Amino acid sequence: MTSTPSTVLITGASSGIGAVYAERFAKRGHDLVLVARDKSRLDALAARLQEAHKVTVDVLQADLTQQSELAAVETRLREDARIGILINNAGMAQPGSFVQQSAQAIERLIALNTTALTRLAAAIAPRLVQAGTGTIVNIGSVVGFAPELGMTIYGATKAFVLFLSQGLNLELSPRGIYVQAVLPAATRTEIWERAGVDINTLPEVMDVEELVDAAMVGFDRRELVTIPPLHVAERWDALDGARQGLLSDVRQAHAADRYRQQA
Repeated sequence: MTSTPSTVLITGASSGIGAVYAERFAKRGHDLVLVARDKSRLDALAARLQEAHKVTVDVLQADLTQQSELAAVETRLREDARIGILINNAGMAQPGSFVQQSAQAIERLIALNTTALTRLAAAIAPRLVQAGTGTIVNIGSVVGFAPELGMTIYGATKAFVLFLSQGLNLELSPRGIYVQAVLPAATRTEIWERAGVDINTLPEVMDVEELVDAAMVGFDRRELVTIPPLHVAERWDALDGARQGLLSDVRQAHAADRYRQQA
């Protein structure tokens, strides 16, 4: 007897990366819960996927920067035992330099890219641990490696996503939970237009279907960090190895000699 595939909850599902994830999982026979602000788009996508793939698709309209709406999604993740996969995709970009950011813009960016993502993972994790199986996929960005690109707050939120994913893997993988961080580079989605950036001015942009298909290959291989635009995989291995090597040289009892006052 074959088991029924887990239901997948996808945030930011009305377009772009989230919508393609919905298509790919529906094609594999998974029922879906689609979360985004634009209900008309969600309804249209749900109808199309139900017709094409004969799966059940629920729509949950929510702005994850609003506390009550975020809480409703958390409740669904806690209480719906069918949901075994969370795709934490909702996010926004940062137009302008750091000194151009308003307090409201900073708060909204951090609320969506870090707080909502973390709270949704926290909402589903205890139930997955109890079941001994499940998956959390967090969408980060290669910008999280690169302060030089000038998207300071956005990059910081994406560095947070990578760190969180790695920490969750250490905590949850022994309990049967798979945590994947997916790090795109520039991808052809509406996030650029919403940030006031003309995507046609960017020198290289990956199509969203290619990005998600690559991420799904990493998903099937149970990669912990999937970086579709990175063509030399050893670069990531070297970076992560250097990080772990650095930790071995951190000794907490005394400051390093170079910081000692000279007599």
